[in-house]
Amino acid sequence: MKNLVSTAICALSLVLAAGPLQSAAADRVSGAIAYGANEAASGTFVHDGVTLYYEVYGAGPPLLLVHGNGGSIGWLASQIEFFKTTNRVIVMDSRDQGRSGDSAVPLTYEKMTDDLAALLDHLQTGPVDIIGWSDGGIEALLMGLRHPEKVRKLVAMAANLDPEGIYPETDRLVRDMLAAIPPEARNTPEGRRQLKVASLMLTEPHIDLAQLKAITAPTLILSGDHDLIRLDHTIAIYEALPNAQLAVFPNSTHLVPFDDPQLFNVTVERFLTKPFNKKDRIPDTVASFERLVAELPK
Repeated sequence: MKNLVSTAICALSLVLAAGPLQSAAADRVSGAIAYGANEAASGTFVHDGVTLYYEVYGAGPPLLLVHGNGGSIGWLASQIEFFKTTNRVIVMDSRDQGRSGDSAVPLTYEKMTDDLAALLDHLQTGPVDIIGWSDGGIEALLMGLRHPEKVRKLVAMAANLDPEGIYPETDRLVRDMLAAIPPEARNTPEGRRQLKVASLMLTEPHIDLAQLKAITAPTLILSGDHDLIRLDHTIAIYEALPNAQLAVFPNSTHLVPFDDPQLFNVTVERFLTKPFNKKDRIPDTVASFERLVAELPK
């Protein structure tokens, strides 16, 4: 844990030292495309007084990708590259992050979620599938609550409903990272942005578990078995949703969309492309057992 904290603090220090231009987005290059810095695929619009930056790739059913805390479009390069062959992939830098503008008001997951809904209106997409990772997973669930008419299927990777949903060591990591920001950096535009965004993990979200019953869209809940989000919290989210499936990636952390994009993407693709079928524990087990017996050699 000590080494992890030191590494994370060093990484954050490098971001702050880079200044707003270099750290505006964690751009990632795939082939000749710099996802997160691709002018040819980009656009901006203004919602709630904030200029929001987005990129669009491919053609087909619309698919909205949502990045995590302090991230940007570039964090989702592997997902864009995979899904753009079959979908119209839409991805945006959240307010106060990446190449999107800063807001003058406190940052909340509800505001970021409403920005996403405004993006879909701006692009006139109609209902979309949504893949959200970490903070993006929280926003995906909130889209199902706040804007259900815009949602077809939801995928939430490593989402939590409240700050109690993270492990104690995750909480310590965030607090150590915040404490390590030097005083001189706290008064810079980039430093203030980092403090605002990272602090959100310690104070938000506040979603009542009972609210999830209102999400009727088919939902896939995902986690790594060594995630930053408590596994029992993830399971509670899955069990509270009326139409949900659950997958826990083996020997994986919070970063599985980056660490093992092939496993992550194929798992999500199967959910999005197959008709949703909610299993019933006893009847479906018995039905499968009967088929198994019937196929045995006589």
